[in-house]
Amino acid sequence: MLNRVILIGRLTRDPELRYVPSGQPVASFTLAVDRPFTNQAGERETDFIDIVAWRKLADQVSQHLSKGRLVAVEGRLQIRSYETQDGQKRKVAEIVADAVRFLDRKGGPAAAPAAGTPEPATADFEPEEEDVPF
Repeated sequence: MLNRVILIGRLTRDPELRYVPSGQPVASFTLAVDRPFTNQAGERETDFIDIVAWRKLADQVSQHLSKGRLVAVEGRLQIRSYETQDGQKRKVAEIVADAVRFLDRKGGPAAAPAAGTPEPATADFEPEEEDVPF
């Protein structure tokens, strides 16, 4: 079986970094991804997809990403359920990121490189190796 997702889009907001009770960092952000076709009015529609990154990747995206940045996200689709404070059951679909690649320069695609060492046009962030349970 395979659960693999690759998305290219722009961040709709700065990543939000928090820590779970065990102390592990988790970052969340939303990616705006254009659909590859137009609707009946000839307009291109956009999907807004929630992304979650854990551990070292969470720290890296919270430090280096900001609203408007163009990125490629590779990960897996996760559907989780929870219960609200008033007892209603909810489901959430989100992408758990394994890797994030920058596809533009900081400040936008037309931004001039900063003084000193310029940021590369693409930068890969891979999570640390984990024990595989099989």
